[in-house]
Amino acid sequence: MIGLFRENVKIAMGSIRAQLLRTILTVIIIAIGITALVGILTVVTAIEYNLNSSFASMGSNTFNINQYESTGRRRGNEEIEKINPIISYPEARAFKEKFNTPFTQTSLSFIATSNAEVKFENKKTDPEISVLGIDEFYLTNSGLEVTQGRNFNSFDISNNVYSCVVGSDFATKGLLKDTNPIDKIISVRGAKFKVIGVLKEKGSTFGNSQDLRVMIPIQVARSMFSAPNINYSLSTMVSKKELLDESIDNAIITMRKIRKLNPVEENNFGISRSDDLINRIGELTGFLSWSAWIMGIITILGSSIALMNIMVVSVTERTREIGVRKALGAKKSTIAFQFFIETLTIGQMGGFFGIILGILIGFIICLAAGWDFVIPWGAIIAAFITSFIVALVSGLYPAIKASKLDPIEALRYE
Repeated sequence: MIGLFRENVKIAMGSIRAQLLRTILTVIIIAIGITALVGILTVVTAIEYNLNSSFASMGSNTFNINQYESTGRRRGNEEIEKINPIISYPEARAFKEKFNTPFTQTSLSFIATSNAEVKFENKKTDPEISVLGIDEFYLTNSGLEVTQGRNFNSFDISNNVYSCVVGSDFATKGLLKDTNPIDKIISVRGAKFKVIGVLKEKGSTFGNSQDLRVMIPIQVARSMFSAPNINYSLSTMVSKKELLDESIDNAIITMRKIRKLNPVEENNFGISRSDDLINRIGELTGFLSWSAWIMGIITILGSSIALMNIMVVSVTERTREIGVRKALGAKKSTIAFQFFIETLTIGQMGGFFGIILGILIGFIICLAAGWDFVIPWGAIIAAFITSFIVALVSGLYPAIKASKLDPIEALRYE
């Protein structure tokens, strides 16, 4: 039995080598379909990984109080914009003082400017630096890590110390790249700040660099950057995840009391949970994955039809050969198995080259977009299975057709 199997495999391989040009063209057709599938799934996997890395660092036990939860409503056919008041500093401060739920810590912050110019000695940056006013809990609640130096402590914040924590670009390719950044003095709007910490690299989110930031104590920022209608951010981390829902309920009650809302009035602020955001990202990438599968399957369907047609032509051209083999005693199953092995081999070769090309294309796209590349093991396994199924389906009909040829009629075929 094993000897017969080896003999059929040898005959199939010999037929593939004899029709080398046709084999190459068929492999290319299969590879194109698999490349489309693997390439799209590779990019989708990279998008999912990078989005999750950007937002999941906050953890699933954090929630924020925002100005808006939803921006609009519908009444009949008209859309009415819901306008909520900004979260002012007195409100944010009052919330932080009155929200005393156990196992929580609340951070208060605001974006002072997005176009500051920072100076160090005789060098300066372009006016593209973001300056944030923060407290001692901001870095922890936001999932940010300090790689050099330290974070702010309560003494720094309560005493309005002129110190700062800077993004990684300052230390790696910015003003402070040729020196130890800790304890160096930088200037922002004429005010001098001592660098006490450097953040871990975060990359870009939606095109905005997270590494060109300077963070200073919130009261210092308020004294330097005065603007009307500043919207403050409140972020609360719950150390025990099972208390998250209870903490959110307490936060809503506290904020409603601060804004003096009566029981029948709706909230004029929004609550966003970090795990809700992660779930929405999962839904989005899930939709992208399904779209990738649909497009890939359409492409692979064309490849399988082309492979079937080529194998049917091969059966027709080798009718006399089949007749000779049958006249010498070859069984139907032997003939069918030979053609099936040919189709399977061609399909797997196309799948292999398609996987290599798909991963390469995905890597180039990730490199161009500045994303972290992730090996798409799911896409690789899916491509192997898909190429096997394509070969199985495409080779079934030609193999059956070859096995059913009448040997006498086949020997007469010219």
